[in-house]
Amino acid sequence: MNATEGKNEIITITAAELPIRAMEMKEKGLRLSQACAAWVKKESKLELLYSFVDDTTYDAFTYRVSLEEAERDSEVASISGIFPYAAFYENEMRELFGANIKVIDPDFHNKLYRIKEETPFVPKKKEEA
Repeated sequence: MNATEGKNEIITITAAELPIRAMEMKEKGLRLSQACAAWVKKESKLELLYSFVDDTTYDAFTYRVSLEEAERDSEVASISGIFPYAAFYENEMRELFGANIKVIDPDFHNKLYRIKEETPFVPKKKEEA
């Protein structure tokens, strides 16, 4: 079997579901393969994506947490307690995209990158413009 034979699913979930789903993936033996954020300009929303892979079946599951413009400050619980290396992804999401991820361990307090501009990859909020 090669990597193109596995499943590849994208599943939209709420921020509250993220830690539960991450724990389910860990219990099934899947690994966190990547996590990232993206600002979807056309829809004015922030998306947080967490991908998990089964290294025996090559199945991949990506959980998408979509935060509309009005929800952009909503709290998202970190999964760094479940997958410790998620801390690097989540620090990046917070610093570059302004994701309100709570209880990241370790928390770099917006000092992961040496950048001058706060959250450079998202537009300023409408009320701030």
